[in-house]
Amino acid sequence: MTEPPVPGGASAQEALEVGMAHGRRAAAGTLQFLTVEILALPVGLLITAFVTRILGPELYGLFVTASSIVVWIELSASLGFRSTTVKFVAESTDWRAVASTLLQVQLVIGVAAAGLLVLVAPILASWLGSPELTRYLRLFAVEIPIFTMSHLLSSILIGRGRFGQAALIMAVGWIGRLVLVLILVGLGFSVVGAILATIGSSVGQVIVALVFARPTLSRQFGISLRELGGYAMPLLGYGMAVRLYTRVDLLAVKAWAGPAPAAGFYGAAQNLTTTPLAMLATSFSPLLLATVSQLSRDGQTEISRATIRQAIRLVLCLVPFGGLLAGAASEIVPLIYSHQYLPSAPLVALLVFAGLALTMIRINATILIAEARPSWPFALSGPLVAALVAACLLVVPRFGALGAAAATAALASLGAAITLWGVHRRTGVAPSLATIIRIGLTTLIAYALASAWHTPGAWVILKLAGGSAIILACLFLLRELTLQDLTFVRSLLRSEGKGAA
Repeated sequence: MTEPPVPGGASAQEALEVGMAHGRRAAAGTLQFLTVEILALPVGLLITAFVTRILGPELYGLFVTASSIVVWIELSASLGFRSTTVKFVAESTDWRAVASTLLQVQLVIGVAAAGLLVLVAPILASWLGSPELTRYLRLFAVEIPIFTMSHLLSSILIGRGRFGQAALIMAVGWIGRLVLVLILVGLGFSVVGAILATIGSSVGQVIVALVFARPTLSRQFGISLRELGGYAMPLLGYGMAVRLYTRVDLLAVKAWAGPAPAAGFYGAAQNLTTTPLAMLATSFSPLLLATVSQLSRDGQTEISRATIRQAIRLVLCLVPFGGLLAGAASEIVPLIYSHQYLPSAPLVALLVFAGLALTMIRINATILIAEARPSWPFALSGPLVAALVAACLLVVPRFGALGAAAATAALASLGAAITLWGVHRRTGVAPSLATIIRIGLTTLIAYALASAWHTPGAWVILKLAGGSAIILACLFLLRELTLQDLTFVRSLLRSEGKGAA
């Protein structure tokens, strides 16, 4: 449950304690989610490595294409309600009534989206030149309402401050998918088995989420549809735009790049780069939204600004690790996927920076939503989709998958800069020029080191570990990271541990 606002006559010490309470809860929640993400990354890579090896590039290209279309629909239909749910539940004194309204609306939208996909599946399959996609898309459509409900129930828990339970739901999904993929695909069910495994993991998440959230359905709406639409509709547009942006390049490669395995190579590169970073942003954004919304409600403006500043720094500090991954791409890809996926390596080197830029866009959008500007994310980033479609029309027929990756990375970087400007205009927070220079220099060092240091086979793991240590050392030597950052984190953890006791 959220703390009550600080009364107008509260002392400065009381206000500080309220702000630190929000900070401790957000820090603990972030660590819980990051723990699941750390565990999810090897699980996701294991799933991808297993499926790619069993299916081969051509069948995997069909699966990843169908999955991309369905995931775009799912996240587009749920992203607006996810953020709206977190914000409204966090600010409401009667969360059950608000949750009931949101659940009913989300269920209707999920079922409608699934029905629409069933109808248009033959058209999409024909446009992509793969008639067999029709049955895969129609089977995948079953997951859409299930997935959107699990996301909404998780958002209710996050809005109530139950970050650990929401993280557990995500863990159940990954473990369930791994087990079902190994069984169904291993038994020879091919693409159908991979789709059924995805559906089964979503069912497991819904069951666990219902146990934790225990929502009630009521005919009385706890929030007016006008107020709901004022937030959900622009966020729905933003969600569709961002998700479409992450799929336009793959669909363009499938339709215009020529060789049948090209989409499989491109999908494999996305699964190494943009997908893990999207997972991180998707997990962290609701925590940031809940924290900043509560701090703003309680009048903790300075602490809210400091939280925003740290969130932006967190994303920027990930960029050098992207340089490390880009430099080692030609060694990482064969280790995970086998040598037949080696054409994915140059795509990984470009798409990792696209993923980082999209992460920054998502974090900036979350900040603007928390600052009561739900229409800004779509206004600032929505036009990028049209720009990417135009760019793919120009470059993919000529340069193939590499052209799509380059266009995606360049336009995503532009979008990150535009949304940073939006955050600065609303909050006054922006990364300093010194920070940008330090991050850029460290990224160049990481890329040069990874490119020059050749490691065979599994020895690349040692290189990545050593390169990561060098990145952290550079950030400390350049004073982008300081001992004060570590002291702050340790103080939050100690305070959280005492509070839990």
